[in-house]
Amino acid sequence: MALGVPISKKFLAEFIGTFWLVLGGCGSAVLAAVFPYDNAAANPLGLGFLGVALAFGLTVLTAAYAIGHISGCHINPAVTFGLWSAGKFPGSKVLPYVVAQVLGALTAGGLIYGIAGGREGFTLSGSNPLATNGWGTHSPGGYGFWAALLIELVLTFIFLLVILGSTDRLAPSGFAGVPIGLSLTLIHLISIPITNTSVNPARSTGVALWAGGEAVGQLWLFWFAPIVGALLAGWLYSNFLDSDTVG
Repeated sequence: MALGVPISKKFLAEFIGTFWLVLGGCGSAVLAAVFPYDNAAANPLGLGFLGVALAFGLTVLTAAYAIGHISGCHINPAVTFGLWSAGKFPGSKVLPYVVAQVLGALTAGGLIYGIAGGREGFTLSGSNPLATNGWGTHSPGGYGFWAALLIELVLTFIFLLVILGSTDRLAPSGFAGVPIGLSLTLIHLISIPITNTSVNPARSTGVALWAGGEAVGQLWLFWFAPIVGALLAGWLYSNFLDSDTVG
């Protein structure tokens, strides 16, 4: 992240980056996807799990090069907390970043809702309206609470390790967006059937508040588990894996 960049520019970058993540990832799921649990006849050319997973990975990859030099391209409250836990980010900037991320996600969620509403017969129905996250009846594959909690915590933990390792001073310069984007793709391939994949509280909030109902009732888990996983990863990396601390 460039030194001396005003917090207003960082706020705007995080807003735009998170907007792009939700529009690209959740937008592909809502507007272009057909999953095995849906009626494929409604959209025979639609994306499947692989397509949506790639969409999320590509949004992070492209955003990294668009705003990484301005704000570091967190676009995820869990990433912000994880970098803070690792001693890579000042605590004074955590709240502005998280606010920007949530506002960007909500704006994208509203845009997706407005566009989706332009299709005749569209309703906020099914297990995951607007690509929301959940467990039980709101899990695409019918997975329960503990499965959702564990997968979100573990995958966010790994995601932060990839981010921290890719941005370490000894890592190849200029390529961090590639492993980070690919890791998010892999994370979605693993967990779309379980929770519809969050690992990002802003992404979850940005669509849940528009969908309402049980999506909001279950939203707390998609703040709790990713942030706990990120904090643990930051602590582990700073104490045992950081090139500045490893002998």
